Formats: sequence, C-alpha cells, structure tokens
Amino acid sequence: MISRINKKGFTIVELLIVIVVIGILATLVITAYSGIQQKARNSKRQTDVNALQTALEGFHTDKGYYPSLTDMNNPNFISQLKIDANALVDPSNPGQSKALAQYPTAKVYAYTVTDADGTSCEANDNNCAQYKITATYEGTVNGQTQFIKTSLN
Repeated sequence: MISRINKKGFTIVELLIVIVVIGILATLVITAYSGIQQKARNSKRQTDVNALQTALEGFHTDKGYYPSLTDMNNPNFISQLKIDANALVDPSNPGQSKALAQYPTAKVYAYTVTDADGTSCEANDNNCAQYKITATYEGTVNGQTQFIKTSLN
C-alpha cells in the first residue's frame, strides 16, 4: 500500500501576494486618515472663529463697542465673555498660549480690531468699531487658505 503525504500550508508566492495586498491597504488607510484629520482641524477652526464672533457681537450689543486685542488676551475678560479659552488655540498647535495674534499666521488665530476711522484700537479703548478674526487653514477649503469673519455692525 502506498501512502500519500498531503502537504498543507501556503507557498511563498501566496504569502508574498498577501503581504503586498496588506501593504497597499495600509497605505490607503493611512493616507485617508491624514486627510480626515486635516478636515477635522479645519472644521474646528471654523467652529472656534464662529464662537468668537458670536461672543463679540453679544459684547457689542451690551457695550456698544468691540473689545481691544489686549482685552481679548486677558483670561479674566475671556471668562466674562463666556468663551472657552481653548477656542483661542489653533487645533494643530495645542501647546500654544491661549492668546490671539494681531496678524494672521499659520497655527495662530488673529484678531484685528480698529476704530471707525480704521486706526488700531488700544487697550481700554471704548471706540473699537470693527474687527476681523482670521484662522489659517491647513491646505485649502473651497479654494480659500483662510477663514475670516468680520464685525456685523
């Protein structure tokens, strides 16, 4: 009687094909994940700027003017506006201080406030008539590199 030996297992070619397919799938997942994270950070920037605008318009309704940059960078003032201080921090730069810059740059929100004649507002200035809040996107969103909100009054 002749006994047959059945060899079980995968050939090296089959294993290589599986490894290559897994590598391709991993690359696709990592690339997609990176894009999703960027979109999430850009969405957070829009949410932060919209929250700041809402608070500033409420302040203007109560006081008749907009706060200066010095006021906006004062933690006590921010808490009075009922703004979460983390809304002042770009999501790609969480270690940043909770402060706004005067001019827009990457990874920092900007708050530019002026008097009615266009001159810069100073600390404790009750004549601040207009503002612009700017967040710089990662990449572009709808062809734009920045998200900008201006005063409604």
